[in-house]
Amino acid sequence: MNHPHSRLRAGNPEAFRELFREHSSLVYRHAVRVTGDRALAEDVVSLTFLEAWRLRGKLRDEGDGPRPWLMGIAVNVLRNTTRAARRHNMAMARMPAAAPVPDFADELVGRMADSEQLAAARKALGRLRRSEREVFALCVWSGLGYAEAAASLGVPVGTVRSRLSRARTRLRRLADDELRAAKKNNARNIAKKNPEPLRIPGQVQGGRGIAARPHKETHR
Repeated sequence: MNHPHSRLRAGNPEAFRELFREHSSLVYRHAVRVTGDRALAEDVVSLTFLEAWRLRGKLRDEGDGPRPWLMGIAVNVLRNTTRAARRHNMAMARMPAAAPVPDFADELVGRMADSEQLAAARKALGRLRRSEREVFALCVWSGLGYAEAAASLGVPVGTVRSRLSRARTRLRRLADDELRAAKKNNARNIAKKNPEPLRIPGQVQGGRGIAARPHKETHR
């Protein structure tokens, strides 16, 4: 009996349509979270499946499904495209997060509730080593098990475990640093936009507003 992967290796069109239907949303969500750019994520999906078609002969029969093999291709595609998008991401990091991924902050540093915390988490993620980012993205965001992530990256399972542990520890610390810096910056910006009002000589604060009191009163 032929292994299910043999249909993919043979270039069966229906097998590849099934592969796309079952896994394209996973690749897309993974790419969105890594790049922060939905348009670029769509390109990553296209390139990943084109590469999967080109490399179909290398798909082996190990494992229950093609997900680790496909996500390994996605990781390589992202390595190439992320370099070109780095300047874009740096610019986006300086802007408020307009449309956060719902579970991004949850998985990063507890239950973050606002866009300020989310922006800090994004910046912190960018300060991790690439190897730590990749393991974090595969295991936390995309839900791959240790063995699947190891197969995707071509590293031992123990390496995945240690990288993920380091990534979680560093993310908590870096996100806290980024959040404190962001709050200080916001406080400075608010102070610049709302300076203390100048007091005009002769004005007094009344119960309903400010009334002008003349310096001298004249009598009839």
